[in-house]
Amino acid sequence: MNLGEKLFELRKFKNLTQDEVAEKLNVTRQTISKWETNQSAPDFDKIVPLCELYEITPNELLIGEKQNPETANNESDELKEAKRHIFTRGKDGKVNYENMTKNQIKQKSAEIVSSSILIFFFAIAFAGIGTTVMMWNPVIVGCTFLVLIGWGVTRIIKHYMSVPKFEKTKEEKKQDKIVKQINDIIGGIGVAIYFIVSFITMAWHITWVIFIIIGMINQIVKLIFMLKEEDGDEE
Repeated sequence: MNLGEKLFELRKFKNLTQDEVAEKLNVTRQTISKWETNQSAPDFDKIVPLCELYEITPNELLIGEKQNPETANNESDELKEAKRHIFTRGKDGKVNYENMTKNQIKQKSAEIVSSSILIFFFAIAFAGIGTTVMMWNPVIVGCTFLVLIGWGVTRIIKHYMSVPKFEKTKEEKKQDKIVKQINDIIGGIGVAIYFIVSFITMAWHITWVIFIIIGMINQIVKLIFMLKEEDGDEE
């Protein structure tokens, strides 16, 4: 019997649904399904919770051997290390979002958003210095600027399209509503500033950068609330 079949049998024996197991382990139902059909394997940090849920030892789950009660508390150094190790990458080296916990995904989101904001800052600084100080070719500066902005936006979109959907708590729904309201206000003010500056300066070919700055500010707001939520979870 392979690991997936074992997990399926153990779940049925406990009379649990995939949704119930997913909720207890803080993963998605699709993740449980993939484990049971051998499309993927549980990460090391999920082995112990699985064993506790199904009331078996890691040896019984992984190799089918029952552990001697006298040595049940004497874990090997390898097993201890395995518990500490959080494996979140697939065989191809890509991040495996399906096997990440909600907190791990939040941390990854904060990392992606903050690094993308840094790329936006760099792009704006590069465009400003390149055209006014270094006097580089405007076409080259403009193309490089757009490539950098596109790279940052692509990273954010790709990340959020890859993240599995979790059931949000009331607090998370409340936070999302606040973030949306703040970003709507920022967007409205930004559009007003765009038209005012554009009509005054008539520099329509440059003032569109304001929309990129608005998007950057929106991401900063989201990042602030994301980090605030992580601090709350740690407490």
